[in-house]
Amino acid sequence: MRLVNFKKFVALASAACLLMAAATNAGAQWQPDPDDTAQAKAYKALTRLKERIPRTEQYFEEAYGYAVLPSVTRVAVGFGGAYGKGLVVEGDQLIGKTGFAQFTSGIQLGAKVFSLIVFFKDQEALQSFKEGKLQFMGQAGLTLGTWGVNGTPSYNEGVALFAVTRVGLMGEFSVSGARFSYKDLP
Repeated sequence: MRLVNFKKFVALASAACLLMAAATNAGAQWQPDPDDTAQAKAYKALTRLKERIPRTEQYFEEAYGYAVLPSVTRVAVGFGGAYGKGLVVEGDQLIGKTGFAQFTSGIQLGAKVFSLIVFFKDQEALQSFKEGKLQFMGQAGLTLGTWGVNGTPSYNEGVALFAVTRVGLMGEFSVSGARFSYKDLP
């Protein structure tokens, strides 16, 4: 009789462990190395984004991966440009580094610093990002102090972008060319 109860106990304990492991992996998120400054800044930017734009939680749950650029600086007087760098996460693994360069032309004046998060819906979208194709965009906006949140309402060609203003003063109606670079981690 004791042998039967022991077998049931082992079977139930094994099933419980498997369920706990599955639940842990299903909600797994990238955890930064606290000793790495770039990773700490990226994680802080992710936290800020989740606080300021709660609807992004769905993107974090559904995305195949994402790129986070914690600090992008943009300056414009008629012509302008922006530059930033960050990290790329696939699933819950840090896989690479990214850079962002943008050149703008139009009616624009000011400067701002913002965080940029790029969500990839699937592996194909992430692969296209890694290839660093040039993108052309139109933009209109107003940034005042720390007020200013921009984002795409849904995925466009497998990619969704969200920007959170950190500080700035800028008004714009412009067109731009932007390029992301990608490099695998060693």
